[in-house]
Parts: sequence; structure tokens; C-alpha cells
Amino acid sequence: MNTTRRTFLQTSSLLAASVPLAQLRLAGAERASATSGAAGVRRGLFFDADDLPRIRANTTDPRFAPFWQSLVTADLADDADFLANKVRFNNHVADMLRVRQMLERSAFVYAVNGDAKHLAIAKQAARKLLDYPKWDYFLEGGKQVMGLQRAPEATIAMCCALDWLGDALTPAERADIERGIAEKGAPACYTTLYGMKFPDRVKGWGFDPEDDYPQAFRVNLARWPLILNATNLKVIPTAALGIAACALHGKHPRAGQWLDLARSSAKAFATMFGADGAYDEGVSYWGYTVMHLAIFAEALWRTRGIDDRNLINYPGTVRYALAHAMPTVGSGLTPPSGPRNLAVPTLRADTRNDVVNFYDSLTNSDVSVAAWVARTHRDPLAQWFVREISEAKFPFALIWHEPGAKGTPPGPELHDVRLTNDLVISRTGWAAADSVVALRSGGPGNHEHADRNSVIFKAHGERLFHDPFRAGYSYTTERWKLRLTTAHTAVLLDGKGHQYHDGREGTNASWAWAHVTDFQTGPGWMRVTSDAAEAYELVNAAVERVERTLVFLKPDVLLVLDRVKLKSAAPVQLRFQVFNDDEGGSCSANGAAFEIVRPTASLRAKVAALGVAPAVKAGRLDIAEAEGVFPMVEATSASSTEHTLLTVCTAAPKGAPHGELAIARDGGGWRVTGTHGKVRVDVAITASGIGLPVVAIR
Repeated sequence: MNTTRRTFLQTSSLLAASVPLAQLRLAGAERASATSGAAGVRRGLFFDADDLPRIRANTTDPRFAPFWQSLVTADLADDADFLANKVRFNNHVADMLRVRQMLERSAFVYAVNGDAKHLAIAKQAARKLLDYPKWDYFLEGGKQVMGLQRAPEATIAMCCALDWLGDALTPAERADIERGIAEKGAPACYTTLYGMKFPDRVKGWGFDPEDDYPQAFRVNLARWPLILNATNLKVIPTAALGIAACALHGKHPRAGQWLDLARSSAKAFATMFGADGAYDEGVSYWGYTVMHLAIFAEALWRTRGIDDRNLINYPGTVRYALAHAMPTVGSGLTPPSGPRNLAVPTLRADTRNDVVNFYDSLTNSDVSVAAWVARTHRDPLAQWFVREISEAKFPFALIWHEPGAKGTPPGPELHDVRLTNDLVISRTGWAAADSVVALRSGGPGNHEHADRNSVIFKAHGERLFHDPFRAGYSYTTERWKLRLTTAHTAVLLDGKGHQYHDGREGTNASWAWAHVTDFQTGPGWMRVTSDAAEAYELVNAAVERVERTLVFLKPDVLLVLDRVKLKSAAPVQLRFQVFNDDEGGSCSANGAAFEIVRPTASLRAKVAALGVAPAVKAGRLDIAEAEGVFPMVEATSASSTEHTLLTVCTAAPKGAPHGELAIARDGGGWRVTGTHGKVRVDVAITASGIGLPVVAIR
């Protein structure tokens, strides 16, 4: 049974040594019902005083200790100087973000260990947020602040501060924070969500002319009420408005109205997830999005007894993230050395958290969502995820993790997946030495690239066929080119890719679709076919077929069959991108063969054609060298109305030999035979005809 705060403080010897910690105030409203304890007990938004021993134990767990240490050892003197002397009130992107992060961090540290220095920084940061005249840099109708990121994030942080600082806040400080939430935070979030729900009533969204956000990166917001309705930037204000409603329930007359709109928005957005939990903005944005859905659901359940914790398939969505996990070796996910700006991500990512990075993904999301799913849904696979995949990056990981819960590793049934959004990912396991093949089929999505039918191939710890990191978020940057088909392991028609937008409205979705038309698996192999003709036809009326088939013979043999049919003759190019962010990738070509070399592994390939033999050459992307060098191999099939190309690839660790695989013409296709490592290869492919290719694995 839960105890009251007073009883807990009288009986807990663990907390007796820390008076500030013991004074954690549970500011949530009375619950209509509760999962533990009697109704009527006042609850914290995300944890109670009796959760603190478990949270404190998590701070010393080797899995979470590095993150905790990053919080408690922050340079508070530098923070204090920044807050006192350097904050610019017209800079929301960087300065307000930093202030908000200080508030969340130090309020959480104080709640856990009662550190007076962190309390002082938390109070100073809260005061500075209150001093901001506006909590975001977007306006509706040129007047009303609308919250997309900074206002929602500040609102959540202020709600957490009320909860986590508890009785350390004076009545005046508490009243000021509540006023800030009610006047600067919640209304901005409400304006955004109302505009998304009723776009015909929007007067016009735009950038605040007083904010110093660079003019070069300001895009056209005219359609953003429609565009953002299907992106993560709907979920962030949704969570913030809902949490504000929970925190101010019974204290503000509009709290009920806020909650109604927040729940309506969350339910509407839930349709963006597939029945299996798949999400269309890539795995990095998945984490940011799902965590905010989870914190809203958790606060709602804890404070109001309203259970929206099954709004999406949460266990399934952890499996979606698991499918994308692709740890590699080395240190190669560092930012490029060229000039940086707000439109190019600069996060340094650990290769242990590498992912299948379709869309703008860069690294695996933190473990908070998995910890919540493991705790809330009693999911042992999610618990295994917490212990083995990615890392802790947010306090919620420590808040939700159950140290004693049993974890169960994924079985072979999860080695080959076709997600409901038509991404196909096949693997041998989740270690860095394991192999992964991923095919980007499916439809549009915010933060996507022009990458239909592109392929990622990781083996022996290395990315061998690569999807570029850190594409520019603004069309005015040189790295915008990394979003285009030309920068992917994909097909070009006469040097051109498929349909994509010009970026003048942001990183929003295109119209391009590809569709998986066949997906089969068996002992040690996976086969998939995807048709991307619809995507290419949008820019080339001569297109009749742009089809790619992958045959993955585990662990390190990959066959890539490309079939293109056109109404008028044109050349076709196959591009194979090399990972070189660490300057450790190279490629070379010899006749119809090519090689890609990485520090600990290599790939060798031969390209065959039913028609004229293709010309294969090594080169690099046409991007300014200040942004880095991007090697690639290009195989060109001479002008024709039909192109049928087979690329046979083997991967091997450094120093190991590559097997000799023979490619023999066999009627309307080929027979590929030989041995590579421990893999005996005997595959017959019939590629002629109008139907699917016929693949026989013998």
C-alpha cells in the first residue's frame, strides 16, 4: 500500500539523511483510481516518494551510471554564468533549449539526491524561462505564439519542476511557474493543436520576425497546419498540453479544455503507427515521438486515473526499434569537419548505437520507452532492450527501469521482418559482428530521403552499402544533396532519381511510393522484391518498371537483381555508396567488378547483365569537399528500353579471402554457384517475363 508523504518520511531510513529529497512534493491531482494504493492519494506526475529508492539504485547500475554521472557532474558554474549573463531572449533554438535542459536536469538531480547546488540552478533556470517574453519562435496570425518545440518542452520542464522541486519552491515561486505554464506554455500548445485540427481556421503560421533564427533556413509555413499534423511536431505539443492539464487540474479553469484537445490529438496521431508499432519518420524520431506519448499517458493515468497506455501497440513499437538496431565497430559516426550550422545535425553518435538509418535517423533512441513498456506492459523483450540496446539519454530511463525484472532476448523469429510500412530488415543477430540487410520500400514520411528501393548492408562490423548520415535540413545547405536518390545505394534513370520535393516547405513528405511485392524467408536466407515504378514515374513518364530483388544468403552473400523497363530508351545507373565519415572507406572498380574496403571488412561484387555488359567505375558524390568525401561505385547499363542487372556481392572480415562465385547465363537469367566462407551458393534466377522474378535457392 502506498503511504502518505508524511508517513513515508517518518519511516524511511534511506531518505532520512536527505531532508530536501524527503520533501519531494507530489503535486498531481487526486486520481479517480489507481494501480496501487487507495484512490485519493496525491501522486507525482511520473514517480512518487516511495519510487526513489529504486530510482537511486538505478543511478549506480552500470547501465545507467554514465548518464547519471553526466547529470550530477555538470559544470554548474558555467551554467550559472550562462543563465546570468549570456541568455538571449530572441534565441529559442539554442539558448532557450539549453535553459530548459538545465531545468529538467537539475530539478531531477535535486529530487533524487537533494543537491543544493542543483536546486539553485533549477530555480535560476526556471526564472530565466519565465523571463522569456515568448516561449517559441512561431506565430499564428503574426501575434499568437504557437508551440512546436520550445514552448512544449518548456511546459513539460516547468511541470516537472513543480513536481520534482516540491517544497523547495516557495509559494511565490510555485505560483510564478504555474502562471508561466498557464499563460505562455499551454496556450501556445493549444494554438498549434487547434490549428492542426481545424486548418481552415488558421490565420497563417509564420516565423517570429523578432527571433534570430537564420533567414536562410526559414521555410514556407503556409501548409504546415496540414503537413505537421502527421509528424512528431504534433505529438510534442500534445504531450505538453496534456501534462499541463494534469499538473494544473483543479487550479486553472481551462485545464479540462486543454486535456480534451490533448487526448483528441493523441488519438488522432495514433493512426500514424502501424498495427505492429511501425513509424514513418525513422527510428531516431520514433524515440522522441513515442517517449512523449508515453509521458503523457503516464501522467494522465497517475494523476487522473484515465488509461490511454494502450493507445498504440507499445510492445510492438519497441520491436520496431529493435529491428533497426545495427551496432557497428569503430568511431565513425562523428560529425563532418566542414562548416556547421543549425540545418545540419552535429550530434556525435556511438557506433554501438548505430541503426538502419533510413530517413534522417542517426542513432538509436534512448531506452526510456523500452523501460516504460517493460514496466507497464510486463514485456520481457522490452526489458532485454533496456539492458542491451542503445543507452540512457533521458531521466525517464532511470524513473521507469525495474532492476529486478526478467529480460528475454529476441528469438530468430525476429531476424527477418517486413514492417507494416514496407521496410524490410533481415539479420543474423544484434551484435556488431552480425550481418544486416535492409531495403527501403514503402511510402512517404516526414524526414524521409528520396531513397525508394535503396539498400543498407552491414557485415563483419562494417557498413558496406551505406545510407548517408546528417543530410541537410534546409535546401539552402550543400548537404541537402545527401537526401537525393543520387546519394543512396539505389537506381538512377539517365542519371536522375525519383520524385522528391524542393525543400521549400521543410523536410516534409514527398509523393514517392514503392511497394513490396514478394517477401519470403527460409533457413539461412531472405528474399524480397520491391517495385518503385510509381516513385520514378512521377518525374519520368516513360517508366514502366523499376524493380529490385534482394537475395540474402546469411551471413555475408547478397544478390541484387534490378529490372527496369522504359517506354523509350535511356541508360540506367546502379549506385553503391561507401561509408567514409571517418575517412576509412574506399572503393575501386575493375571491368564489371568492384570492391569496397573498410578498416575491418571488405565487399567484392560483380555486375552482370542480360544485355550489354555494364560499365563499372569508382567515383565520388558531387558535394563540396568541405562537407567530406563520399566515395561510391556506379554501374551504367547502356541506353535501352529494358535493363536487367544482377550484382553478386560477398563480404569478408579483414584478411579473410572472398570466395569465387560463378555467374552463368541460364536462359532468361543466371545461375550463381560457388562457396564463400561457410556459405555454399547455388541460386537460379529467372529474370525475364512480366511477372515476379523466379528465384530458386538450392
